[in-house]
Amino acid sequence: MKKNKYLLTAFMLYMNYFVHGMGVIIISQNATNLAHQWGTTTTGAIAVVSSLGIGRIINLLISGILSDKFGRKPFVQLGIVFYLVFFVGLLFSKSVTVAYVLGICAGMANSFLDTGTYPALMEIFPDAKGTSNVVLKAFISGAQFLLPFIVSGLASAGAWYGWSIVIPAAILVITGIYFIKGAFPDSKAVAAAEEKKAEEAEAAAQKENVAPVKSNKWLDGTLFILYGYISQATFYMVSQMLTQYGQSISHMSDSAAHALVSWYSLGSICCVLFTAVIGSKFKEVQLVPVYTLGAFIAIFLMWAYPANAVLMAILAFAVGFFAAGGVMQLGLTVMADFFPAGKGTVTGFFYTAGSIASFTIPLVINALPGMREVMFFDVIVALLGFIDTSLIAIRYKHLFGSLKK
Repeated sequence: MKKNKYLLTAFMLYMNYFVHGMGVIIISQNATNLAHQWGTTTTGAIAVVSSLGIGRIINLLISGILSDKFGRKPFVQLGIVFYLVFFVGLLFSKSVTVAYVLGICAGMANSFLDTGTYPALMEIFPDAKGTSNVVLKAFISGAQFLLPFIVSGLASAGAWYGWSIVIPAAILVITGIYFIKGAFPDSKAVAAAEEKKAEEAEAAAQKENVAPVKSNKWLDGTLFILYGYISQATFYMVSQMLTQYGQSISHMSDSAAHALVSWYSLGSICCVLFTAVIGSKFKEVQLVPVYTLGAFIAIFLMWAYPANAVLMAILAFAVGFFAAGGVMQLGLTVMADFFPAGKGTVTGFFYTAGSIASFTIPLVINALPGMREVMFFDVIVALLGFIDTSLIAIRYKHLFGSLKK
């Protein structure tokens, strides 16, 4: 078997997402100390987290388009630089205003990394695109599992809280140095090879008098953009309200309700490992409808039978597995199969839809009268996700002839 010369590049890309996993929760984990540093309340410090979403939307779409034009490496480098500004800035910032600007930088960093990393991994591992992207989720989840222990350990030892910020910044310095010279596949050459393969398949179809079928950017693009929104909305609602739902609707104790989030996170990590194992046997398009169906069933049962605490724990694990274990990344991989010449562009569109969900879903949650109604709304969204991904699978079979590997 030919050795992949980009393995170190891939590892460094994954380490960037380990840092990203910390970056998403670094403010909330250090909220008390940062609130004192910024002269605000803990609630005021946590509110700064919303700025990450603003930064993400600012440049996600345009950086995706430019990634296809200029290659993946510059955008990975920009992501590292913007994240370094965020982490270093947190250590020295003295006001909420400055912190909010730093949060916008972090959101932009995430967008730069997304539009450089997802396409790059699909080009580094062309025969394992879905698995390579889902593994990113494992690095994110691993970091988010580890960081609270680091923060609590520093607090117990009476050490400076800032070490929890210095650690991810130091990792970024290492990856940043690597990417000064680190090699990437030639994205244009990869796209040209994939286009040539598609043309050969089209020629073969014409030779056999079979009408060639091409993806439709409006029909197929709409289905995928809708799924980008739906997939983010599905797990966002559950992850944000799971503890409150357990307390107010299931009447669980505080510790049991908080434990639901742990079960949810464990399910997410287990799905990543499971997908990595079976990824060589199944196409991504085979897995996505199955996962969305599983998410719908689990969320429906949460809504229908909230009184059973043991069942709630099992269902929290199931929702984490099916809705937050990498199905969104698998959906992006399938979209890249439909539009192989514009992996950066499709990443931009797909995750922009997800970012819009992160903004609009909290508004919906606030407009609904209670937790039970929010869960029912999530049931509807999850059902729409299953319908959408089923239509995508139908389109895939129509375009490519088979769902099987």
